Amino acid sequence: MNDQKTFLKQVFGESSDSDAEEESTYEDGSSLNVDQNPAWQRIQEIKGLCFCRDFLSSQQQASLLSAIHSEGWFTDASHNQAMRFGDLPTWATKLSSSVREMVLLGDHDLATNEGDKEACLLPSDLLWREPLFDQLIVNVYQPGEGICSHVDLMRFEDGIAIVSLESSCVMHFTSVEEDCAIEKGKIRDPPAAKIPVYLTPGSLVLMSGEARYLWKHEINRKPGFQMWEGKELNQERRISITLRKLCNGE
Repeated sequence: MNDQKTFLKQVFGESSDSDAEEESTYEDGSSLNVDQNPAWQRIQEIKGLCFCRDFLSSQQQASLLSAIHSEGWFTDASHNQAMRFGDLPTWATKLSSSVREMVLLGDHDLATNEGDKEACLLPSDLLWREPLFDQLIVNVYQPGEGICSHVDLMRFEDGIAIVSLESSCVMHFTSVEEDCAIEKGKIRDPPAAKIPVYLTPGSLVLMSGEARYLWKHEINRKPGFQMWEGKELNQERRISITLRKLCNGE
C-alpha cells in the first residue's frame, strides 16, 4: 500500500497525501483529495459492475453542486439536462481524475492483476486512456422522475461512470438477454430477477464489460418501486453526473 501511495503522489501530486490539512473542492484550482481507503463493492451477479458508496465527502458533494449551479444550466425550471462534449468544465475534469485515483486506491494489487481484466475495477486500457472521459451529462430528477431501462448508446466506448447527488435511489439492472426473451414472448418461469443497487448521495457506479453492454439499467421512482430493505425511500430531488468517452470518429 505504501508503494501504491508513493506512485499516486507521482501521478496526482501531493493531494494524495492523507495528512492534508484542508479538503480541496471542485471550486478551487487544486487537485482533489480522496479517501485513501475507499470501500469498493463488486455486484457479484453482474461482471464489470462496481460501486463505491463514499466516493465524495459531504463537503465535496456541496462543492460539486455549487460548481454545477454556477454553470447556469438549470436557471430555467423547465431545463433538467445538460450535455457537454470534448473539453469538459474544470470541475468535470477534476471529477474524472478522482474516479481514476479511486480506482487505483481500490482493494486490488494492480501490479499482480495487470493482465486480468476481471480482477480490476476498471481494465487498464480503459483506466489509462486519454482523456478518460470526454462526454458529460448532468440530469436533474424531481420526485417521481427516473430513467427507463436502457443500455447506453454504442457511440460511447466501454467504461461509464455515474455519480449520484442529493437523493438516494435504487437502480435496477436487467439482463439484455432476459428483455429480448420477453419481447419475443418467451417469458421465463420464473423470470430472471432484477438486480437492485442502492445509490446514496456521493456514491460512484462504474460499468464496464458485461455490465456496460449486456445489462440494462433503470431508475423507476414511481410510488412503490423505490424499495430498500423493506422500506420505501423518501423521494427528493436527485442529480446525476454521467461521464463517458466517445468512440473515435464520433
